[in-house]
Amino acid sequence: MNVITANDPWNVLVNPAHTKNRHTFNVKIKTEGDCPNQKDTGRCWIFAGTSVLRIEMMKRFNLKPDFEISQTYLFFYDKFEKANSFLEHMIDLADRDVDDREVQFLLTNPVEDGGTFSMYINVVKKYGLVPKSAYGEVEATCSSHKMNGLITARLREFALQIRNALAQGVPVNEVRLVKRDMLQEIYRILVIFLSEPPKTFDWELYDKDGVFISYPDLTPQKFRDDVVEAKVEDNISLLNDTRHEYNKVYTVNRLRNVVGGIPVLYVNIDVEHMKQLVIKVLKSDRGVWFGVDGGQFLNRKYGIHDTRLTDYRLAFDVEFNTTKSDRVRYKGSLMTHAMVLTGVHLDEHGKPVRWRVQNSYAKSCGDEGFLSMSDEFFTEYVFQVVLEKKDVPDEYVNLLETETPVVLNAWDPMGSLA
Repeated sequence: MNVITANDPWNVLVNPAHTKNRHTFNVKIKTEGDCPNQKDTGRCWIFAGTSVLRIEMMKRFNLKPDFEISQTYLFFYDKFEKANSFLEHMIDLADRDVDDREVQFLLTNPVEDGGTFSMYINVVKKYGLVPKSAYGEVEATCSSHKMNGLITARLREFALQIRNALAQGVPVNEVRLVKRDMLQEIYRILVIFLSEPPKTFDWELYDKDGVFISYPDLTPQKFRDDVVEAKVEDNISLLNDTRHEYNKVYTVNRLRNVVGGIPVLYVNIDVEHMKQLVIKVLKSDRGVWFGVDGGQFLNRKYGIHDTRLTDYRLAFDVEFNTTKSDRVRYKGSLMTHAMVLTGVHLDEHGKPVRWRVQNSYAKSCGDEGFLSMSDEFFTEYVFQVVLEKKDVPDEYVNLLETETPVVLNAWDPMGSLA
């Protein structure tokens, strides 16, 4: 018996010097809102996206900190669109052997909860937004495993039927007619699990001062455009993938939710420049969506992401020296989680020391659910930030609009869904 066998090793091996003053920041947005709760689902990318929008709504309408935009609404339509996209992939790849790597990759998890910011843009543009009061949480949004399992099982059967039909010479247009019936079944399953999404609703609530707010007879599109004033397509995704050349545009093969929607596109840049762009946005009192390897070097007791917080050498005599590039290449790291940056602590030279992060697991750890992330952790484990186009150099926007993207394999780690 030793101290490790009897205790949580990551708490035993904490370096106390790295726990002091970790939740204080000299740059912090004024309005953050409470940390929402994605529960046992992979909806972090939706939660982060809607949290960035609600911050601006809270300021504009003087809303209480518990106000939320419905994540379930976007979750419903993302599932439906992913099902359609999967079936289209199966039609497109029907001439390949079922053991083909790309086919097998697509069969693995056709409607997983995770997503990218581009997927978020697609569902918001196509379906609009609703407040959480109009379409709230249900059992399947507390834990999505059973719903996902049923939909996945049906989609795999549909894939077999599609491949068999095309192999027997059934015309593609007839197969797509059958696909419509398949999608009707998927829609019905989603309604049973999540309930029917609203077509119209009233938005009524009291603000922080007790003033009544009322917007009657809204549609999701009117709520998005006239109330939230969401222009999600005005954003750009900046990537830090040290395996590849900077100032180039990258995409991932077959990574999408909405067929015909905007593709997943990343402009790859240096991480230090990425940080400076984020700091500028935080100083302008706006939150920033970002993608990170969320399971690395996290101490939940203290709510801290820090590569130096746990002293592994003390007990195990081991060190971690792999580069960011090689961790990605050797399956040691990839983007697994999306959150919102709401603050940063700068030293006397204006250099970042630590970052304030709004997580989406309620008040489970840290400062009422907010995490502190060391700048070294940002360097090593943050892969993506999303900024408005007005906040980045024109050259990045021009690259996105003019350059032919480098296409990464469907199974590339940069295609992982947060």
